[in-house]
Amino acid sequence: MNNGDANGDEITVVHLMRHGEVHNPEGVLYGRRPGYHLSDLGRKMADRVAEHLADRDITHVVASPLERAQETASPIAGAHGLEIATDERLIEAANVFEGKTFGVGDGALKKPGNWKYLTNPFRPSWGEPYIEQVVRMMAALGAARDAARGHEAVAVSHQLPIWIVRSFAERRRLWHDPRKRQCTLASLTSFTFHGDKIVSVGYSEPARDLVPSHLLAGAKPVKGGSKAFGA
Repeated sequence: MNNGDANGDEITVVHLMRHGEVHNPEGVLYGRRPGYHLSDLGRKMADRVAEHLADRDITHVVASPLERAQETASPIAGAHGLEIATDERLIEAANVFEGKTFGVGDGALKKPGNWKYLTNPFRPSWGEPYIEQVVRMMAALGAARDAARGHEAVAVSHQLPIWIVRSFAERRRLWHDPRKRQCTLASLTSFTFHGDKIVSVGYSEPARDLVPSHLLAGAKPVKGGSKAFGA
């Protein structure tokens, strides 16, 4: 059903989806590195969300260029007979710790040489500034909205950029405790637009029963559990 009208007052929904679980046996913060694909469980998560959205009015599917996002988008696009568009603005946030282990009580934080990157959590000093993430993610949201005017779009991205743009839309501070992000693997953060204006933000976890308990939103970190940082 087309929700558009001649006055530009159409209702459009853009679902920002976090990708599914990644195969990461080394437990590194993989960030923007290529070559990290969904695990078997991650593919099941993607299939579950595709089933959840099968009856929705999805007319546009777009993803970050990273493999895990493209693979997550694939069953959703397939279910609606769509090609996957790619938007570089949906990519993971840059991070100086990329490629390093980053668990609790071990890894990169124990090395004094890395402490200089931890001086300013408000920017943050260890990676892409939050405000830059807001700018690119709002632009990506706008592009997905425009591509699906009066319908719905799915845009597959990564945990931190999704959480930051949601925080901005809901007028919360951008700096935060990473353990408290509400952005579980394969979750949907759904932005409803009335014309060009965001009028509501929703959140759902269609694959919640498939997500390991220590990776659910608000779960306590596990020692050595670096995969929790996979975004």
